[in-house]
Amino acid sequence: MNDSLSKALNDQLNYELYSAHVYLAIAAYCSGESLDGFANFFMVQAEEEKFHAMKIYKYLNDRGKRVTMAGMDTPLNEYKSTLDAFEHAFEHEQEVTRRIYHLSDLAMNDREHATIQFLKWFIDEQVEEESMFDTIINKLKRIDKDSNAFFMMDAEFALRTFTPPAL
Repeated sequence: MNDSLSKALNDQLNYELYSAHVYLAIAAYCSGESLDGFANFFMVQAEEEKFHAMKIYKYLNDRGKRVTMAGMDTPLNEYKSTLDAFEHAFEHEQEVTRRIYHLSDLAMNDREHATIQFLKWFIDEQVEEESMFDTIINKLKRIDKDSNAFFMMDAEFALRTFTPPAL
C-alpha cells in the first residue's frame, strides 16, 4: 500500500471518529429535548462509528502502516427538530459514502486488491446506513411530533443496542 492510500485511510479513520462526535452531539440535543429513545439511537450510532474507526485502525496496523490521530471540528449541536437532526445525520452519511467511494477509487487506481476487498464491507455498510436514515426521515415526515407514533418511535429507539462483530 502506498503512502497516499495509507494517509487517505488514516483520514477516514479520523472522520469516523468525527462521525461518532457528530452523533453524540445529536444524542445530547435529543436528551435535552427529553427524547431519551432518540438519544439512545444516536449514542448507539456513535458506537458504530467508533467501531468503523477501529476496523480501519486494525487494517492499517495489519498492513504495517502507522495510524495517526488528528483533531476534529466542533459538530453542530442545535437543531430545529428531531427531523432536522435526522436530516443532518443523513447528509453526514452521504458524505461518508462519498469519502468511502473516493477511497475505493484510490485503491482501484493503485490496484491495491486487499484494500479494495477491505472497503467492500464499508460500501455495503453505507448502503444500510443511508437506507436506515432515509426510512426514519420518511416516517418522521408522516407523523407529528406530538403524536403517539412519535413517542412510539422514541420508545422503540430506546431498545436499540450495538454489539460489535469481531474486528
